Amino acid sequence: MQDLNITLAQTRLYWQDPQRNADLFLRGLSFAEGTDLIVLPEMFTTGFSMQTELAAEAGQAALHVCRELARKTGAAVCGSTMFAAEDGRTVNRLVFQEPDGAPSFYDKRHLFTLAGEEKHYAPGTAKLIVEWKGWRILPLVCYDLRFPVWSRRTSADNYDLLLYTANWPDRRGLAWRTLARARAVENQSYVAVVNRTGTDGNGMVYAGDSMAVDYGGRITAKAKPFAEELLPARLGAEALLRFRERFRFFDDGDTFTIGG
Repeated sequence: MQDLNITLAQTRLYWQDPQRNADLFLRGLSFAEGTDLIVLPEMFTTGFSMQTELAAEAGQAALHVCRELARKTGAAVCGSTMFAAEDGRTVNRLVFQEPDGAPSFYDKRHLFTLAGEEKHYAPGTAKLIVEWKGWRILPLVCYDLRFPVWSRRTSADNYDLLLYTANWPDRRGLAWRTLARARAVENQSYVAVVNRTGTDGNGMVYAGDSMAVDYGGRITAKAKPFAEELLPARLGAEALLRFRERFRFFDDGDTFTIGG
Protein backbone atom coordinates (compact mmCIF):
# COMPACT_ATOMS: atom_id res chain seq x y z
CA MET A 1 0.00 0.00 0.00
CA GLN A 2 1.62 3.20 -1.25
CA ASP A 3 0.55 6.83 -1.00
CA LEU A 4 -2.47 7.64 -3.18
CA ASN A 5 -2.70 10.75 -5.34
CA ILE A 6 -6.27 11.89 -6.01
CA THR A 7 -7.80 14.71 -8.04
CA LEU A 8 -11.18 16.23 -7.10
CA ALA A 9 -12.93 17.87 -10.07
CA GLN A 10 -14.87 20.84 -8.70
CA THR A 11 -16.69 22.40 -11.65
CA ARG A 12 -19.96 23.81 -12.91
CA LEU A 13 -22.37 21.51 -14.77
CA TYR A 14 -24.53 22.25 -17.79
CA TRP A 15 -28.19 21.71 -16.88
CA GLN A 16 -29.63 18.51 -18.36
CA ASP A 17 -27.13 18.46 -21.23
CA PRO A 18 -25.24 15.12 -21.25
CA GLN A 19 -23.21 15.77 -24.39
CA ARG A 20 -22.04 19.21 -23.34
CA ASN A 21 -21.03 17.92 -19.91
CA ALA A 22 -19.23 14.96 -21.46
CA ASP A 23 -17.24 17.34 -23.64
CA LEU A 24 -16.45 19.50 -20.61
CA PHE A 25 -14.89 16.64 -18.67
CA LEU A 26 -13.11 15.04 -21.61
CA ARG A 27 -11.47 18.36 -22.51
CA GLY A 28 -10.78 19.58 -18.99
CA LEU A 29 -9.41 16.39 -17.47
CA SER A 30 -7.79 14.57 -20.35
CA PHE A 31 -4.46 16.27 -19.56
CA ALA A 32 -4.45 15.11 -15.92
CA GLU A 33 -1.20 13.31 -15.12
CA GLY A 34 0.40 11.89 -12.03
CA THR A 35 -2.89 11.07 -10.34
CA ASP A 36 -4.23 7.68 -9.28
CA LEU A 37 -7.90 8.58 -8.88
CA ILE A 38 -10.16 11.26 -10.39
CA VAL A 39 -13.45 12.02 -8.62
CA LEU A 40 -16.28 13.79 -10.49
CA PRO A 41 -19.44 15.37 -9.02
CA GLU A 42 -22.81 13.69 -8.56
CA MET A 43 -24.92 13.42 -11.75
CA PHE A 44 -22.01 14.94 -13.63
CA THR A 45 -23.67 14.64 -17.04
CA THR A 46 -26.94 16.44 -16.12
CA GLY A 47 -26.84 18.15 -12.75
CA PHE A 48 -29.18 17.00 -9.98
CA SER A 49 -32.21 16.53 -12.20
CA MET A 50 -35.48 14.58 -11.91
CA GLN A 51 -35.82 14.50 -15.72
CA THR A 52 -35.33 10.74 -15.86
CA GLU A 53 -36.21 10.59 -19.55
CA LEU A 54 -32.55 11.53 -19.97
CA ALA A 55 -31.32 8.49 -18.03
CA ALA A 56 -30.27 6.37 -21.01
CA GLU A 57 -28.38 9.22 -22.70
CA ALA A 58 -26.91 10.50 -19.42
CA GLY A 59 -25.75 7.05 -18.35
CA GLN A 60 -24.09 6.28 -21.66
CA ALA A 61 -22.35 9.66 -21.68
CA ALA A 62 -21.08 9.09 -18.14
CA LEU A 63 -19.75 5.62 -18.96
CA HIS A 64 -17.96 7.03 -22.00
CA VAL A 65 -16.38 9.85 -19.98
CA CYS A 66 -15.16 7.49 -17.27
CA ARG A 67 -13.75 4.97 -19.77
CA GLU A 68 -11.98 7.62 -21.86
CA LEU A 69 -10.52 9.49 -18.89
CA ALA A 70 -9.29 6.27 -17.30
CA ARG A 71 -7.72 5.17 -20.58
CA LYS A 72 -6.02 8.52 -21.23
CA THR A 73 -4.76 9.19 -17.71
CA GLY A 74 -4.13 5.71 -16.31
CA ALA A 75 -6.16 6.72 -13.26
CA ALA A 76 -9.37 5.26 -11.90
CA VAL A 77 -12.33 7.59 -12.44
CA CYS A 78 -15.59 7.79 -10.50
CA GLY A 79 -18.72 9.93 -10.36
CA SER A 80 -22.47 9.40 -10.38
CA THR A 81 -25.08 9.65 -13.13
CA MET A 82 -28.79 9.08 -13.63
CA PHE A 83 -28.90 5.59 -15.08
CA ALA A 84 -31.47 3.28 -16.64
CA ALA A 85 -30.78 -0.01 -14.87
CA GLU A 86 -31.19 -3.39 -16.50
CA ASP A 87 -34.28 -4.26 -14.44
CA GLY A 88 -36.17 -1.18 -15.62
CA ARG A 89 -35.49 0.96 -12.56
CA THR A 90 -33.90 4.40 -12.79
CA VAL A 91 -31.11 4.87 -10.27
CA ASN A 92 -28.57 7.48 -9.22
CA ARG A 93 -25.60 5.27 -10.01
CA LEU A 94 -21.97 5.83 -9.12
CA VAL A 95 -19.54 4.47 -11.70
CA PHE A 96 -16.04 3.40 -10.64
CA GLN A 97 -13.93 2.79 -13.73
CA GLU A 98 -10.36 1.50 -13.67
CA PRO A 99 -8.15 1.87 -16.77
CA ASP A 100 -8.63 -1.81 -17.60
CA GLY A 101 -11.72 -3.91 -17.14
CA ALA A 102 -15.41 -3.39 -16.58
CA PRO A 103 -16.79 -0.62 -14.33
CA SER A 104 -18.08 -1.23 -10.83
CA PHE A 105 -21.36 0.32 -9.69
CA TYR A 106 -22.96 1.67 -6.52
CA ASP A 107 -26.58 2.86 -6.48
CA LYS A 108 -27.28 5.75 -4.10
CA ARG A 109 -28.91 4.39 -0.96
CA HIS A 110 -30.37 7.54 0.62
CA LEU A 111 -32.62 9.45 -1.75
CA PHE A 112 -33.16 13.15 -1.07
CA THR A 113 -36.86 13.38 -0.24
CA LEU A 114 -36.68 17.17 0.21
CA ALA A 115 -36.33 17.36 -3.58
CA GLY A 116 -38.55 14.35 -4.34
CA GLU A 117 -35.69 12.17 -5.52
CA GLU A 118 -37.47 9.06 -4.19
CA LYS A 119 -40.34 9.67 -6.61
CA HIS A 120 -38.06 9.30 -9.62
CA TYR A 121 -35.25 6.97 -8.55
CA ALA A 122 -35.03 3.58 -6.85
CA PRO A 123 -32.71 3.29 -3.82
CA GLY A 124 -29.67 1.08 -3.78
CA THR A 125 -29.39 -1.77 -1.30
CA ALA A 126 -25.69 -2.66 -1.22
CA LYS A 127 -22.40 -0.89 -0.63
CA LEU A 128 -19.42 -1.15 -2.95
CA ILE A 129 -15.87 -1.43 -1.66
CA VAL A 130 -13.25 -1.46 -4.40
CA GLU A 131 -9.53 -2.11 -4.15
CA TRP A 132 -7.31 0.22 -6.15
CA LYS A 133 -3.56 0.69 -5.84
CA GLY A 134 -3.66 -1.30 -2.58
CA TRP A 135 -6.35 0.97 -1.07
CA ARG A 136 -9.82 -0.15 -0.03
CA ILE A 137 -12.23 2.55 -1.15
CA LEU A 138 -15.90 3.05 -0.22
CA PRO A 139 -17.60 5.45 -2.68
CA LEU A 140 -20.95 6.99 -1.67
CA VAL A 141 -23.22 9.72 -3.05
CA CYS A 142 -24.23 13.11 -1.62
CA TYR A 143 -27.13 12.64 0.86
CA ASP A 144 -25.48 9.42 2.10
CA LEU A 145 -23.14 11.76 4.00
CA ARG A 146 -25.84 12.45 6.59
CA PHE A 147 -26.20 8.79 7.60
CA PRO A 148 -23.22 7.46 9.58
CA VAL A 149 -24.54 3.91 9.96
CA TRP A 150 -24.27 3.38 6.18
CA SER A 151 -20.64 4.50 6.09
CA ARG A 152 -19.57 2.85 9.33
CA ARG A 153 -16.23 1.09 9.05
CA THR A 154 -16.42 -2.45 10.40
CA SER A 155 -14.35 -5.60 10.12
CA ALA A 156 -16.73 -6.75 7.39
CA ASP A 157 -16.79 -3.36 5.63
CA ASN A 158 -13.24 -2.18 6.17
CA TYR A 159 -11.77 0.60 4.05
CA ASP A 160 -9.05 3.25 3.93
CA LEU A 161 -10.74 5.99 1.90
CA LEU A 162 -14.35 7.15 2.01
CA LEU A 163 -15.50 9.13 -1.04
CA TYR A 164 -18.57 11.32 -1.49
CA THR A 165 -19.58 12.76 -4.85
CA ALA A 166 -22.27 15.42 -4.57
CA ASN A 167 -24.51 18.25 -5.71
CA TRP A 168 -24.76 19.84 -2.25
CA PRO A 169 -26.26 23.38 -2.15
CA ASP A 170 -24.34 26.20 -0.53
CA ARG A 171 -27.29 26.97 1.79
CA ARG A 172 -26.45 23.73 3.64
CA GLY A 173 -22.69 24.12 3.32
CA LEU A 174 -22.01 24.08 7.06
CA ALA A 175 -23.46 20.58 7.29
CA TRP A 176 -21.36 19.46 4.31
CA ARG A 177 -18.12 20.72 5.81
CA THR A 178 -18.89 19.44 9.30
CA LEU A 179 -20.11 15.97 8.36
CA ALA A 180 -17.14 15.30 6.07
CA ARG A 181 -14.79 15.78 9.00
CA ALA A 182 -17.04 13.79 11.32
CA ARG A 183 -17.04 10.79 8.97
CA ALA A 184 -13.22 10.90 8.94
CA VAL A 185 -12.89 11.06 12.72
CA GLU A 186 -15.42 8.36 13.56
CA ASN A 187 -14.03 5.91 11.00
CA GLN A 188 -10.31 6.78 11.33
CA SER A 189 -10.27 7.00 7.55
CA TYR A 190 -9.35 9.47 4.86
CA VAL A 191 -12.42 11.19 3.46
CA ALA A 192 -12.57 13.00 0.12
CA VAL A 193 -15.66 14.96 -0.90
CA VAL A 194 -16.25 16.59 -4.28
CA ASN A 195 -19.08 19.00 -5.03
CA ARG A 196 -20.09 21.04 -8.06
CA THR A 197 -20.15 24.83 -8.41
CA GLY A 198 -22.47 27.22 -10.24
CA THR A 199 -26.27 27.42 -10.34
CA ASP A 200 -28.54 24.64 -11.60
CA GLY A 201 -31.81 24.82 -13.52
CA ASN A 202 -33.79 25.00 -10.28
CA GLY A 203 -31.88 28.04 -9.09
CA MET A 204 -29.84 26.15 -6.49
CA VAL A 205 -26.39 27.67 -5.87
CA TYR A 206 -23.37 25.46 -5.21
CA ALA A 207 -20.13 26.61 -3.60
CA GLY A 208 -18.11 23.44 -4.12
CA ASP A 209 -16.17 23.21 -0.84
CA SER A 210 -14.48 20.07 -2.17
CA MET A 211 -11.81 18.81 0.18
CA ALA A 212 -9.68 15.96 1.47
CA VAL A 213 -9.71 15.19 5.18
CA ASP A 214 -7.32 12.91 7.02
CA TYR A 215 -8.08 10.16 9.56
CA GLY A 216 -7.92 12.66 12.45
CA GLY A 217 -10.33 15.16 10.89
CA ARG A 218 -7.71 17.61 9.60
CA ILE A 219 -8.39 19.21 6.21
CA THR A 220 -5.33 18.51 4.05
CA ALA A 221 -6.57 20.03 0.77
CA LYS A 222 -9.48 22.38 0.09
CA ALA A 223 -10.80 23.97 -3.10
CA LYS A 224 -11.62 27.65 -3.27
CA PRO A 225 -15.36 28.31 -2.73
CA PHE A 226 -17.36 28.94 -5.93
CA ALA A 227 -14.25 28.36 -8.09
CA GLU A 228 -13.74 25.76 -10.79
CA GLU A 229 -10.68 23.82 -9.75
CA LEU A 230 -8.92 20.49 -10.12
CA LEU A 231 -7.89 19.89 -6.51
CA PRO A 232 -4.97 17.50 -5.98
CA ALA A 233 -4.45 15.70 -2.69
CA ARG A 234 -1.87 13.16 -1.57
CA LEU A 235 -3.05 10.55 0.93
CA GLY A 236 -0.30 9.06 3.09
CA ALA A 237 -0.57 5.31 3.57
CA GLU A 238 2.04 4.89 6.30
CA ALA A 239 0.64 7.75 8.37
CA LEU A 240 -2.83 6.20 8.25
CA LEU A 241 -1.58 2.79 9.36
CA ARG A 242 0.51 4.29 12.17
CA PHE A 243 -2.46 6.31 13.43
CA ARG A 244 -4.76 3.30 13.47
CA GLU A 245 -2.16 1.21 15.28
CA ARG A 246 -1.53 3.87 17.92
CA PHE A 247 -5.17 4.79 18.53
CA ARG A 248 -7.05 1.50 18.44
CA PHE A 249 -10.54 2.97 18.81
CA PHE A 250 -11.78 0.59 16.13
CA ASP A 251 -11.29 -2.37 18.51
CA ASP A 252 -13.69 -0.84 21.04
CA GLY A 253 -16.56 -0.30 18.62
CA ASP A 254 -20.02 -1.83 18.87
CA THR A 255 -20.36 -5.31 17.41
CA PHE A 256 -24.01 -5.03 16.43
CA THR A 257 -25.08 -4.16 12.90
CA ILE A 258 -28.25 -2.69 11.49
CA GLY A 259 -29.76 -4.66 8.62
CA GLY A 260 -30.58 -3.17 5.23
